[in-house]
Amino acid sequence: MDFDLTEEQRLLKESVDRLIADSYGDFEKRRHHQDNPRGYSPVLWAQYAELGLLGLPFSEEQGGFGGGPVETMIVMEALGRGLALEPYLASIVLGGGFLRLGGREELIGDVVGGTATLAFAQIERQSRNDLHDVATTARRTEAGWVLEGAKSLVLHGDSATHLIVSARNAGARRDRAGISLFLVPADAAGLSRRGYATQDGLRAAEVLLEKVALPPEALIGAEGEGLPLMERVVDIALAALCAEAVGAMEALHELTLDYLKQRKQFGTTIGSFQAVQHRAADMLVALEQARSMTMYAAMMAENPDPALRRPALAAAKALVNRSAELIGKEAIQLHGGIAMTMEYKAGHYFKRLTMLINQFGETDEHIRVVAEAGGLPAAA
Repeated sequence: MDFDLTEEQRLLKESVDRLIADSYGDFEKRRHHQDNPRGYSPVLWAQYAELGLLGLPFSEEQGGFGGGPVETMIVMEALGRGLALEPYLASIVLGGGFLRLGGREELIGDVVGGTATLAFAQIERQSRNDLHDVATTARRTEAGWVLEGAKSLVLHGDSATHLIVSARNAGARRDRAGISLFLVPADAAGLSRRGYATQDGLRAAEVLLEKVALPPEALIGAEGEGLPLMERVVDIALAALCAEAVGAMEALHELTLDYLKQRKQFGTTIGSFQAVQHRAADMLVALEQARSMTMYAAMMAENPDPALRRPALAAAKALVNRSAELIGKEAIQLHGGIAMTMEYKAGHYFKRLTMLINQFGETDEHIRVVAEAGGLPAAA
């Protein structure tokens, strides 16, 4: 595989790196962005739109810029390095993925322009990481559909203008068939949201759906066949999560090395101790392994064959999770007590990496997927 960036991709990387450095280089700026009721800066989100970042995954026919997972990887790495708060994953990668792959192009223009934001309402209290565990119901009526149920941990769900909701219209709670997807306006009658801050500084919401009436065109894709679409979009999101984790790990590794060169003990910098140097080297090895697997994940994310795509993305996420855990723990231990303060970046990177590790499946779950597939497919 060719992992070299094209000229256009290098220019994209330079522009997005510069934007994030200007917007998040000073850690106090992040705190200022968090104070907004949305949990992020609407002004900065508008800048994303002006630079074309919100249109990257969409084709030119859909009003976008015809980018792919590699372009998404570039953006997500930069967001990870800056500990960015904007809902790029929720609205563009996940929400945008449902729109472009589910045949719902009428909202794409507003998403690309930054006036509409999306959130994926899928998790339920009993479902853990099983996409097919859906208790929320969708009942067909003469006027369309009526949704009843509750969703938890909806990333950026308290500020999104539209929610993409999974609901069951047939079968038992854990059946793979009978799940449909719906595009629901956040101001729909019967829909209520309770927003809160997550441990990594982002926002999420608990969503309650009480007899939410929707027109027939609210359905995304085919009735009862929402699970394959969810799995495909989530696999694309896994590649994006890996990229964000690499960006955060890279920044945390650099922060740790800088600290080791300054902190003195017994009259010398602690970075001169051989044991400490070995631990820093282990962090670098883990980072480069994660970077390689993230590139592989980007190459495989849009593969239409789930038999090839699913184990490839699971393998990448499992390895990136292990690297994130090692780098996060080593950084905290090598920093000592300062890493646990709210004023210092290291602890915030650790919290973000912890959330990324657990999003859409923990390490053991992804290893199980690879094992059940018999390892990575030869065609990959």
